[in-house]
Amino acid sequence: MTVRALAESYDAALFDLDGVIYLGPKAVDGVPEALEELRSRGTHLGFVTNNAARTPATVAEHLTSLGIRASQDDVVNSTQATLRMLAADLPAGSRLLAVGTDALRQQLTGAGFVVVDSLDDDPVAVVQGYHPQLVWSQIEQAALAVQRGAAWYATNPDLTRPTDRGIVPGLGSQIAIVRVCVDVDPLIAGKPFRPLLDETVLRIGAQHPIFVGDRTDTDILGANNVGMDSLFVFTGAHGKADLADAAPEFRPTWIGFDAAALLEPPREAFLEGQRYTCGYQEVDFTDGLGWLSTRPVTRDEQLDALWAALQARWRFGIDISAVLNSLDLLR
Repeated sequence: MTVRALAESYDAALFDLDGVIYLGPKAVDGVPEALEELRSRGTHLGFVTNNAARTPATVAEHLTSLGIRASQDDVVNSTQATLRMLAADLPAGSRLLAVGTDALRQQLTGAGFVVVDSLDDDPVAVVQGYHPQLVWSQIEQAALAVQRGAAWYATNPDLTRPTDRGIVPGLGSQIAIVRVCVDVDPLIAGKPFRPLLDETVLRIGAQHPIFVGDRTDTDILGANNVGMDSLFVFTGAHGKADLADAAPEFRPTWIGFDAAALLEPPREAFLEGQRYTCGYQEVDFTDGLGWLSTRPVTRDEQLDALWAALQARWRFGIDISAVLNSLDLLR
């Protein structure tokens, strides 16, 4: 009997970008080829990013340069979801203080809003997006405008960003600076909040998509918040310890090493007495601790072992630290 690939159960695959498709300027090894194979099998692909520093067209150009076929219509960023929120809350032509890159300003202007540079221009709202070279005076302007009553919007809450050189601060860290000066929280469009994924499903036209992400606190939680299945991958910010500690709303439907796992059969674990089995890996927890029957050597064996151990952890609260310590090929 032929075992179906994971992607065959869905009409579309939606991908986070940083940590899933690329790390900084470089594609994750093997991902461009995997995406091309998914397209050849009829899977509709969509690229979803919390990062508002670039326009969808610029992101599509970046993907194309990495050997990934993409148009700007395949890309949905958090600014687009923010624009829908703004349109619902504010009249056309409203004056907005934009704290972010030129790409954020361009999209706000293109949507019919007036972008201003100073709180002295009486903005009715502050819109904050990630900026890799944030000017400190912009932070001060944002804090003062919110103190004076301007509404506060932010494109996404990511505290960090994975890059090819390591983990760096994200927009969530920049938001936190403003937050210590004001007594309100921003309205946020990006994952894990609904607006971005709702916007993506609307634009892509998917009926039963799966979301692929590398973070439990934005990608996986966001998918769960909209009732979407998810695939967690190990190429970005979070890893095995984050999964082990994850509360129910942060747990993925599936795990795989990278996005190519969509081309493989889904990983499933089965309970037999006080033992979980996944593939040829067994995690026994008869004494309240999780133990492996055999040491997993290959990456796939370690993924099987982890998936079995996670079921024991999530269902019965078993201590699986010994299992995690043996999985040296997983972050």
